[in-house]
Amino acid sequence: MLMRTDPFRELDRLAQQLLVPGTASRPTAMPMDAYRDGEVYVVAFDLPGVPPEAIDIDVERNMLTVKARREPVAKANEVQMELSERPVGVFSRQIVLADTLDTERIDADYEAGVLTLRIPIAERAKPRKISIGSKSDRKVITA
Repeated sequence: MLMRTDPFRELDRLAQQLLVPGTASRPTAMPMDAYRDGEVYVVAFDLPGVPPEAIDIDVERNMLTVKARREPVAKANEVQMELSERPVGVFSRQIVLADTLDTERIDADYEAGVLTLRIPIAERAKPRKISIGSKSDRKVITA
């Protein structure tokens, strides 16, 4: 069997595991995508292997905070780990939402390791037509 080894990649992976674990005081960032789909903004976070009950979503004013915790699959004292490349610990992401979004009606779904938030655009921010009146439309009251 032929194995390709990149010593710098292995060193980077080990340094990432040892020096930057996700902790409550220093969480690791989670990858995300954000896009507009009609009248809704969609934000999708990659959280593979995280159970739904380990995800916490908070909104305070216009600050959206998503926190998640992934525990190791095997406990260190129960098994001898041969290889561990998947990150474990605390993941966190904060996003400042625009005033034009309705933070009271955020919808969250979690499927196949992807947390998807749908944030509708606020009614006050949607374009609307303003009708123009004329003086002839006004009724004049004479005494």
